[in-house]
Amino acid sequence: MKKTSRTIRILSLFILISLVGFSTSCTSQQIAGVLGSIGGVPLTKEEIAKALKDALVQGVMKGTGLASKDGGYFNNALIKIPFPKDAEKVATTLRDLGLGSEVDRFVKTLNRGAEEAAKEAAPIFKSAITSMSIQDAYGILKGDKDAATQYLIRTTTEQLKAKFKPVVSRNLSKVNATRYYGDLVGRYNQIPFVKNVNPDLDDYATELAIEGLFKLVAEEESNIRSNISARSTDLMKKVFAQAPQAQ
Repeated sequence: MKKTSRTIRILSLFILISLVGFSTSCTSQQIAGVLGSIGGVPLTKEEIAKALKDALVQGVMKGTGLASKDGGYFNNALIKIPFPKDAEKVATTLRDLGLGSEVDRFVKTLNRGAEEAAKEAAPIFKSAITSMSIQDAYGILKGDKDAATQYLIRTTTEQLKAKFKPVVSRNLSKVNATRYYGDLVGRYNQIPFVKNVNPDLDDYATELAIEGLFKLVAEEESNIRSNISARSTDLMKKVFAQAPQAQ
């Protein structure tokens, strides 16, 4: 009975929101006033934001699961990490010297390191999905097809980089990507008359590994918005039924 009553209140909330045409600029007090008129028992901020948090967590879990598979980065053109852009001349020069296979081996291990790191990414991402307000939730619900992902990018990228960089660094060393990179750059820097290069591999791999995970999260968010069967909870189904369909 308690579960049924709660379901009715949740459904009534979003029907009422649609009828009164709430904007994303509503204050907590205004929203609370409307909530108080629904059966006399207002829903909490946490209950209303839960479906959006669930969607983000679902996207993160699926995204990190895909990325952490063998070839998850390397075989996916959307998120494959290329040779560092600041050192492309290193790759080009070494290929010209017949060392293309060494360059290819490094790129593969670079992506393998990201795949290993992705196995540890889910808890880091999930811990960041904690402070979504009721205004954030409604804005995401009525926003673009990647509004939840953009919220996550906007509010968590810097802390994710700080937490994820040691994970990436450890796993790049684990699969020998760091050593291969050092060997390649070392060979290049020994060539007469070239300007030495040594971009920070950990920073580069961390940034692109996180960007890749966000891209996969965005794909899953779009799927949740456009595909009813992708909504894994009853609450998510009810909430996203009120959202604009992804195009």
